[in-house]
Order: sequence, then structure tokens, then C-alpha cells
Amino acid sequence: MIIDCAVYSKGVRQPGRLDLNDALEAGRSSDDSFAWIGLYEPTEEEFDAVAREFQLHPLAVEDAVHAHQRPKLESYGDCEFLVIKTAHYNDLAETIEFAEIQLLAGDSFIVTVRHGEGSALGPVRQRLESDPQRLALGPIAVVHAIVDRIVDDYQPVLEGLDNDIAEIEAEVFSPDRTNPAVRIYKLKRQVLDLYRAVQPLAEPLEHLQEGKHEFGDVDLGHYFRDVNDHVRKAVARIEIQRELLSEVLDVNLTHVSVHQNEDMRTIAGWAAMAAVPTMLAGVWGMNFAHMPELDRWWGYPAALGLMAVGLAVLYRTLHRRGWI
Repeated sequence: MIIDCAVYSKGVRQPGRLDLNDALEAGRSSDDSFAWIGLYEPTEEEFDAVAREFQLHPLAVEDAVHAHQRPKLESYGDCEFLVIKTAHYNDLAETIEFAEIQLLAGDSFIVTVRHGEGSALGPVRQRLESDPQRLALGPIAVVHAIVDRIVDDYQPVLEGLDNDIAEIEAEVFSPDRTNPAVRIYKLKRQVLDLYRAVQPLAEPLEHLQEGKHEFGDVDLGHYFRDVNDHVRKAVARIEIQRELLSEVLDVNLTHVSVHQNEDMRTIAGWAAMAAVPTMLAGVWGMNFAHMPELDRWWGYPAALGLMAVGLAVLYRTLHRRGWI
């Protein structure tokens, strides 16, 4: 569905409701005008009218309708197609909710297509409309504002992951014998998905900062360079998170093995203590004819005393070595 359709001249939104069929013509009415069409999860039929009006390439149209594309920047003649992944962190479920925004733009128009609930573009449009001088730069200013907003939205996701990783580290090293292996693995998968969404964005930003695009003649390379720096810092932070989770998983497995060994030693220690009286009782239970203590009054107390002394010596030895 079409969320908004407007034409901007010298950075100022033109009044009145604009029909889609007149958008491209109005955007080309002067060198300092362009049209901005915003769509949300359009169907093929809904997007067909936009594609015909702006003469969009069929491959770009197909990608824009079906979504699920990796971040990329592709040129189709005088039209550029940019795909960006948005991310939102659900702290309660410890999952990252991804969405997708696609930009199809030339020197006199820009079409934004949103798939999913991430990073609404309404606030971006309002902020640009409040700054006519910036918006007067044309579609390239819109592209920068959208990319900058999406990259800024990565920051809360990274902070949420950092908090959960810190919780997992505390859980692994706590005296409580819990095993957060499943939680570690699931969080590691989320970090990997975030890496796949953010890391490919660096290459399109390099082209944008070098001016290799069809968004117009305005050079905003230094602005895109700043956004690219933020992306690279985010990628480096994600790589650190992946390494931390891998190390925490290894440490957790080591702790589990150590606990299992401690349990086996404890079981073996108590089994050894049970074996001492069992062995002595087995000897006296054989009832041989020549066992002098059998017909003595002290024989029974002596047997019990010998068992008690053996158990005491063995318990002290095992306890000193930390087995029980």
C-alpha cells in the first residue's frame, strides 16, 4: 500500500494530494524537484503501477516485491536499487527481529519500500521536511537520512546483546550448577544473523561515499563515510560478541565436565567407604572353623571397631583430597 506520495521543490513539500500518475512528471518539472513515494509491503499488482510510472527495471521490481534480499547496491541504468536490513532487539525473548527497506531512486525520484515492522520511515520524512536546505539536495539526502537512521538503530541491538552476554558470563561462573548451553547457542545464532545483516552493508556504503551512484550530482561522500565508519564499528563489535560467546560456550562445557568429574569422585569415594565394612563383614561371614575371635567375648566389638577405624581413616584421606 502507498503510505505517502509527495513532490519536493527546493526542499519544500508541495501542497495538495498528488496522484501517483503525476508524481514522476511533477518530480521532473524542474532541476530542483523530485518525487518521494513510500510503500509498505506492496503486492505485485500494487507495485506494478509504480513500476510503470517510474519505468523501473523488472529485476529490481521483483526484488522489491518479494524482499528477503541481502544488503546490496545495484545499478539499473539511471536507477539505483539499495537494500538495507533493519534490526530490533526483543530483550524478553532474546531475539532480533529483522525487517527490510528497499530504495529505488534516480535523480528525480525515490521509491521506498518497507517489509516488516522495523525502522519506520515516517519520522525520517518529518525530520527532513523540517530541514528544507538538506532536503533540497535531492534523493541522495533521503538515502543518507534513511541509511543513517537504520544504522543508528543497530546500537540498541548491540547493547541488548552485550547485556545478555554479560548475564550469561555471570551465570556460567556462578556457584549455582546451571547449564546455560542452550541459551548461549541461541544467542550465538542471533549474533550470527545480525552479522549477516550488517556486514554486507559496508560495500554499498563504500560506493556511496565514493560517489558511484545515480542519485544525482550532489556529493555527500563525507556523510556516507561517517555512516560507513559506524557500520564497521558495529561489525567489529559483533565479531567480538561472537568470539565471547564461543569462549563462554567452551568454558561452560569445561565447567560441566569438571562438575561431572567431581560427582564421579564423590560417588567413587562413598563407594570406597561402603566397600570397607562390606569387605570385613564378608570375611567374618565366611564362618571358618578356625577363627579365634568367634568364640571370644571381644570378637564382635573388635570387628565393629575395626570397621569404624577403617572408615574414619578412609574418610579423612578422601576428604583431605577433596573427593567427598
